[in-house]
Amino acid sequence: MKKLGQQTVKFIDPPQVISSASIVGKKEEAGPLGEYFDEVISDGYNNQKTWEQAQIKMTEDVLNLVLEKVKLSKDQIDCLLAGDLLDQTIASNFVARKFPVSYLGLFGACSTMAQSLAVGGMMVSGGAANQVVSFTSSHYQATERQFRTPNEYGDKYPPYKQWTVTGTGAMILSNQQGGVQIPSATLGKIIDLGVKDPNDMGSAMAPAAADTIIQHLEDTGRDPSYYDLIVTGDLGEVGKSLLLELLLEKGCSIQDNYDDCGVMIYNSNQKAGAGGSGCGCSAVVTASYLLPQIMYGNFNKVLVLGTGALLSPLTFLQGETIPCIAHAVVLEKTGQLTPGIGRPSIRSKLANKVENLSGNEG
Repeated sequence: MKKLGQQTVKFIDPPQVISSASIVGKKEEAGPLGEYFDEVISDGYNNQKTWEQAQIKMTEDVLNLVLEKVKLSKDQIDCLLAGDLLDQTIASNFVARKFPVSYLGLFGACSTMAQSLAVGGMMVSGGAANQVVSFTSSHYQATERQFRTPNEYGDKYPPYKQWTVTGTGAMILSNQQGGVQIPSATLGKIIDLGVKDPNDMGSAMAPAAADTIIQHLEDTGRDPSYYDLIVTGDLGEVGKSLLLELLLEKGCSIQDNYDDCGVMIYNSNQKAGAGGSGCGCSAVVTASYLLPQIMYGNFNKVLVLGTGALLSPLTFLQGETIPCIAHAVVLEKTGQLTPGIGRPSIRSKLANKVENLSGNEG
């Protein structure tokens, strides 16, 4: 590994993504990316007694699925890296107890997926592990009743409030050849510009996303146009617009190649406020949509930022502001096709598209 600038790490032997999987709820399936997700749970309870148990079961299932795709057993994984939004990250902890391997519990709020990929990448590239699993999850009902109040309970839903994604995503990083590689990662720093409203996550997190993007470009000496896509985790419509304004103030324009997972995951008519949020938001979009697109060459280089609001259910009641962070990982095409990435139907669809394009060019 090699440090670039202040906050970026370049992997001399880039870790490879050999498998990815996602499980989502019905609302997420009904969105524009519905066909990409591997599985869908029946309802918020997922055949369990509580919403928290539903999230744990969903997360356990996605880990089994991501291993099954590449025919790996649990003991062939060196380490699990994960976190979620529930107190003491119980969804991740309770799942990890069923795996006889090392475990690192992480908390970066909704930036945890990118954080786990960055840490996992360091472990694999540095020789500390051969294969690690990075995963995160969130659940609408479980998260909302912990941090706020579910809309069904009569709570007002302001237009800038986001909808917590019910979903879990997992990816296996390996020192073996995969369909997508992670050549570098930029670790964010805490940015707090004084936002106090726990409903307005987009405004709170956008400054952290802007800071990490600027730092990444400065560390690597790149222009935004180097990437086919720059995508944030869950700023939603409000945070997305604010991010563009903040970057323009610094002379950086990403308007032509930027999107946000929280905006991508729901249709405008789904009544999801300003868009999706939660640990599962960037996890499922990256695992099931972005990775297959990269592997088949629709995107060759993508900068993915996880954005997180590091508050607790008590701090905002005590009048505290919301410290935020954004971590970034670079995803690049390797030229290989890996059966562990994407649903079979999606792989077939993308492969046919590539074949038709090649035929037209010929």
